[in-house]
Amino acid sequence: MNVTGIVLIGAAFCTAFLFTGWMRRFALTQNLLDIPNARSSHQLPTPRGGGVSIVLVVLAGLSVLWWHNSLSGAELTAFLGAGGLVALVGWMDDRGHVAARWRLLVHFSAGIWGLAWLGGFPPLELAGRVVDLGWLGHGLAVLYLAWLLNLYNFMDGIDGIAGIEAITVCGGGVVLYWLSLGRELSGYTAPAQPALLLAAATAGFLCWNFPRARIFMGDAGSGFVGLLLGLLSLQAARAAPELFLGWLILLGVFVVDATVTLLRRMLRGERVYDAHRDHAYQHAARHHGSHFPVTLAVGAVNLAWLLPLAGLVATGRLDGLVGLLIAWIPLVIVVVYYRGGIRLDGKPEGF
Repeated sequence: MNVTGIVLIGAAFCTAFLFTGWMRRFALTQNLLDIPNARSSHQLPTPRGGGVSIVLVVLAGLSVLWWHNSLSGAELTAFLGAGGLVALVGWMDDRGHVAARWRLLVHFSAGIWGLAWLGGFPPLELAGRVVDLGWLGHGLAVLYLAWLLNLYNFMDGIDGIAGIEAITVCGGGVVLYWLSLGRELSGYTAPAQPALLLAAATAGFLCWNFPRARIFMGDAGSGFVGLLLGLLSLQAARAAPELFLGWLILLGVFVVDATVTLLRRMLRGERVYDAHRDHAYQHAARHHGSHFPVTLAVGAVNLAWLLPLAGLVATGRLDGLVGLLIAWIPLVIVVVYYRGGIRLDGKPEGF
C-alpha cells in the first residue's frame, strides 16, 4: 500500500474515534438515548447515533480515494448516493420515528441506485462456470442489498457485535482480493481500499462500543455499514466472479442468524418489524451471562472458520456453492441450538 493509503487508513481510525466521542457528548446533551425495555439486551440508558462517525469518515475517505484515482467516479457515486441516503433516513429514525414502509422505500431505492452505478449484478462463477443471470440477477441483487442493510440493524443488539463483524468481514475481503487476484501489494489494494477504509472507521467507533458500550451505532450507522458491505461484495464480484460467494461466506454469521430468526417468526404469523430479542446471538448472550464472549465468538468464527473456506473458494480449490453449504450449515445448527427465533415466553415453537 502506498503512503497515501496508509495515511488515509490511520486518519480514518483516529477521526472516527474522536468523532464518536463527540457524538456521545452530543447524544447526552440532546437526550438521544436508547432506553432499556423488555426487548432490550442492555440494562442502562445508553447514547445512540455513534455510527454517524463511521458514515461521515467513510464518505469523506471515499472521496479522497476517488481524488487519488483509487476509486472510479461510478463507484464513488454508488457508495455516496446509496450510503448517504440510507444513513440519512436512519438518522431521522434515530432522532424520532420513520414509518417502516418509508424506510423500506428508501432502502430499496438506495439498493437500486448503488447497483445501477456499479453496473448491475455481475456474472457469477457457479459449479465451475461463469453464469450471467441478467435481469433476474439485478432483481435478486436489490433484494440482497435491502435485506443485508436491514439484517445488520437487527443484528446490532449487543456490545461490539456489529463492529467486530464489519472489521473481520472487511479484513477477510481484503485477503480474498489478494488470494484471488494474485497481484503485488500495489495492485490488489486499489479495489480493496474501500473495505480497509470501512474497517478502520468502524474500529475507531468500536473503541467506544466494546467491551462495554458507551454509545450505540444506531440505525444510521448499522444500515450504512450493512449496505456498504453488500456493495463491496458486488464490487469484488466485478473484479473476480468467484469473490461474491467468498464474501457471502464471510457474512454467514449475520445472514444465517437473521434469516433463520425471520423465517421462524414469519411462520408463527408475527409481524417481522416488531421489536424483539429472539436472535440466536441474543439468546447466547443471556445464556452465557455476558455480551463479551458472544461477540468474541463471532470474530473467531469469521476468522477461523469462514475465512479459510472463503479463501478456498476464492482460489478455485473449492466450488463456491459447496463452500457456502459447508460454511453455513453448521451456523444454522448453532442458531437452532441457541433457539434463534424462539420467543422468550418459553412456549414451544418450531419451524
